[in-house]
Amino acid sequence: MSFSRFEQALAEAVGQGRIAGAVALVTDREGPVYQHALGLRTVGAPAAMDAGTVFWIASMTKALVSVAALQLVEQGKLSLDGDLVGLLPELGGLQVLDGVDASGQPKLRPARTAVTLRQLLTHTSGFAYGFTSPAHVAYAAATGAPDAASGTRAAQLQPLAFDPGQGFIYGIGIDWAGLAIEAASGQRLDAYLAQHVTGPLGMADTGFALSADQTARQAGVHVRGPDGGLIPIPFALPPNPEVLSGGGGLYSTVPDYARFLRMLMNEGRSGGVQVLSAETVRGLAEIQTGPEPVGGFTSALPNMSNDFDPHPHMGSGHGLATFVAPAATGGGRAAGSLAWAGLANTYYWADPASGKGGVLMTQLLPFADPEVLALLRVLERDSYGVAS
Repeated sequence: MSFSRFEQALAEAVGQGRIAGAVALVTDREGPVYQHALGLRTVGAPAAMDAGTVFWIASMTKALVSVAALQLVEQGKLSLDGDLVGLLPELGGLQVLDGVDASGQPKLRPARTAVTLRQLLTHTSGFAYGFTSPAHVAYAAATGAPDAASGTRAAQLQPLAFDPGQGFIYGIGIDWAGLAIEAASGQRLDAYLAQHVTGPLGMADTGFALSADQTARQAGVHVRGPDGGLIPIPFALPPNPEVLSGGGGLYSTVPDYARFLRMLMNEGRSGGVQVLSAETVRGLAEIQTGPEPVGGFTSALPNMSNDFDPHPHMGSGHGLATFVAPAATGGGRAAGSLAWAGLANTYYWADPASGKGGVLMTQLLPFADPEVLALLRVLERDSYGVAS
């Protein structure tokens, strides 16, 4: 297995200043088979990227929190299709955003049905992100509604893009799933994950808050300046938030996340620990969003994300934890492989059929940067020995 094409492409991207640096890892079911780091954690600072570099993994949080919710489903403490209002009373008064009136004010109506956990996990609840919904950008501008990323519970109570179960839109549903985990387990989300997911998996560098040591190893978030050069920007998640973001609040490292991928490729087992039942893990490859491809999204906020479709040649579906490839990708991954990403250009895949997974992390906004996506495609092809 040769990764010369990937290493050459990464060296060119770093050498030409297109990215600050990156860490990559490919793993099989037993452990890492390839790891490589190059470049700087932050432009203008001397620290080099390495396996210990800490990244904000943003929406890569979703798969971990989805697994936590599914643990509670297995225990009978949560239901995929039951009414959540008993646990989360706020979900009983949801409204749907039906456009704006002649004066530019939003038109709202009561949701016709209740939201379920399955809908929260699969982005079919109607909860959106601002960058995936122009209507929600307009709603926030008209009403001054706070962004869900502010970390307040009230900010999560945004209107829905459609009635629950009547569409697909990428959004804050898994933040609500995190709140359901707290209500069902009686534990704060960080404590639940540490005891039942990240702890059993040995993911010691994964959490919602950074220690002093982890802060010293953190990669800086960058944007491109007018000349295309990289500029580090101040970045921090809300300190001590009322709501820990189950959809995007974790920090982690590449080796830590690979431990999670190995669990997915070993039918829920990690060492002698069964984190999730084999049946549930096999079910993660089942598309929950129907026969029509849901793809990715068209960005409503270009400073946060570019348009993104993970499989434009065939579309995608969403399962209970990740996007799911409905057919072979052409880069090597099999049908039923699991994959997704984080806003600051962090990416992963897990392919249970071949027992191969990969992680590529950098820290750059907006999401779906073409340079990083090109590196991801080369890493995948090299992992499977697929010709360019």
